[in-house]
Parts: sequence; structure tokens; C-alpha cells
Amino acid sequence: MGVVVAARRPVALAAAVVLILEAAGMLLLNWILSIVVDRQQMSLAGLRPGAMSAGAWAGGAVFALFLLGCAAVLLRGALVDRGPGRLARIALICCAVVHGVLGALAVGLLGWPAFAAAMVVLALLVLTLVAYGEARPQAAPVEDPAAGGAPA
Repeated sequence: MGVVVAARRPVALAAAVVLILEAAGMLLLNWILSIVVDRQQMSLAGLRPGAMSAGAWAGGAVFALFLLGCAAVLLRGALVDRGPGRLARIALICCAVVHGVLGALAVGLLGWPAFAAAMVVLALLVLTLVAYGEARPQAAPVEDPAAGGAPA
């Protein structure tokens, strides 16, 4: 347990940096996707290409904001060396689940390197959540009645 406590600040900081870079990549990817959809005049089920372009851009922005929020929680935790609150912990768990699902999808769509990258981010998130886990109260030692001869 001592190694986890000693490494929790650098792990949280590394996870925050990775999520910030991932948010920037997500914005860039969805910006390029919106340009491609708009220039190719693609539509899906009769939707206007402008609506598809705006939807791609908005979806990427919302997900990037979520990643930046999770990065802010991790950065705060690394700076003050305190675990996240209940709502922030739920957000980090949701981020970890999303990375697990994206990693599973990435194997088939993008290959093993993309899977490995998603699993590194997942491992950083899970390690941060475990390292800043709830502090459990120490149980009082139970005296053995057979050792003293008479029960207390």
C-alpha cells in the first residue's frame, strides 16, 4: 500500500495530462469530421449536411468538456493530495468505463496500438481511483480470551 500512496500524485498528474491531450485530439478529430461532412454534402436519413456538421462539432465539444472536467478533478487531486468527492468520483468512474468500451471498440476498428493507448488511460484512471480510495477506519485489536486465562 505504501507504493500506491507514494505514487498517487504523479499518477493523477499523468492522467490529467493525458486527458487534456485526449480532449484536444477529440476536438481536432471532430472538427475535421465536421469539415469532411460539410464539404462532401453527406446526409443521413435526410438530415441536412449543415446539421450533421454541427452535430459532429457539438458532440466532440461536449465530450472534450467532459474530459477536461475529469482532468481538472485529477489535477486538483494531484495538487492538494486529496481524493475526489462523491460526484467527481462518479465522473471519473464514468470516464474509466468509457475508455474501457472505447478500447474494446478500438481493437476491431483501429488495431492493437489504439487499444493499448485506451488501456493505458484506463489504467491511470483506475490506479488514481484506487490510490485515493476511501479511508477505512482501523478496527480495534481483539484480545484473545484464551491468552489471559479468563474472559474479560
